[in-house]
Amino acid sequence: MAPPKLLFLVTEDWYFCSHRLPVARAARDAGFAVAVATRVRDHGERIRSEGFGLHPLAWKRRGDGFSGHFRALREIVRLYRAEKPDILYHVALKPVLFGGLAARFAFPARAEPVILSAVMGLGSSAAAPWRKRALGWALRFAVSSGTAIVQNPEDRDALIRFGLDPARVALIRGSGVDPAHFAALPDPDGPVVIALVGRMLRSKGVLDAAAAIRRLRADGLDIQLILAGAPDPDSADTLTQHVVRELAAEPGIEWLGHVADVRDIWRRAAIAVLPSSYGEGVPKSLLEAAACARPIVASDMPGCREIVVPGKTGLLASPNDVAALANAIATLAGDPALRRRMGEAGRARICAEFADGIIAGQTLTLCRAALTDRR
Repeated sequence: MAPPKLLFLVTEDWYFCSHRLPVARAARDAGFAVAVATRVRDHGERIRSEGFGLHPLAWKRRGDGFSGHFRALREIVRLYRAEKPDILYHVALKPVLFGGLAARFAFPARAEPVILSAVMGLGSSAAAPWRKRALGWALRFAVSSGTAIVQNPEDRDALIRFGLDPARVALIRGSGVDPAHFAALPDPDGPVVIALVGRMLRSKGVLDAAAAIRRLRADGLDIQLILAGAPDPDSADTLTQHVVRELAAEPGIEWLGHVADVRDIWRRAAIAVLPSSYGEGVPKSLLEAAACARPIVASDMPGCREIVVPGKTGLLASPNDVAALANAIATLAGDPALRRRMGEAGRARICAEFADGIIAGQTLTLCRAALTDRR
């Protein structure tokens, strides 16, 4: 009997490796035949080396235009008809929407595979009322015959408000993190350094973090900020390299660009910061920071609230409130014992609830149950 075939649809190869690789490995080790359909740039050989099938797609997360969208949809339909997977795993909003539509064209109604639609955070897609209505209609259509996976309770409630059947919305919190790889690190010596790891986007709070550091240094506190991440040319919300370089020219601010091993950041930085105003799922950068025993200052936003237990693993500040953000940073910067307690509590929580083995196990349980229901 042939093993069940699991096909991931993801926009970018790096995103698959960063966010879904542990789940794919667990599925492979459990006897699934795993394949990945994605835009291939720098990680194709890594995906193949895992024993996964690889199907390059000519699409981008944003900016394809109508003709590019049509070509991508046609390419995905052809792939689905040729591969005939048992499970389709659509990861993030664009694959969820395009993959759900492609499945309608590719398969007769009674022969559709199991479809899992991982909504990795609603981002800014549901900000305006008309966008909420459009997104709700599109998601109802894309997920009508499958199961939606969300990462936090707020996104689950939003999908239910959009009209999705609550029985078809599963909560699996985050992408997981390997606590053995991201081991606990001691509190660094010297001046207090905080770090923001992520894409250089306005909605990630890069400008707010810089403004908070500016304010604290003006008050005489020797606090430094590391920005680790690159601008995102596929996002309209990106900061340009020129803007980020101007920030890095200010006293106490350093921009490293993309960092291959984020553990190098947490060896230097005592505090993780993410003043996001963006609809996160569960931010992987904060999972990694907490695994390294770093306390967190983040916005009081969905996703961030899943990781930060106020007063225990970190502090929350209202989004876009630079004064509150600066006060929270100053509280942790001035209390090494508090940082250690919060860092230890955050790591313990990661090991108990967010380890990649736990997340992969929950996902495989969902896959097996869906296959059983289909049969």
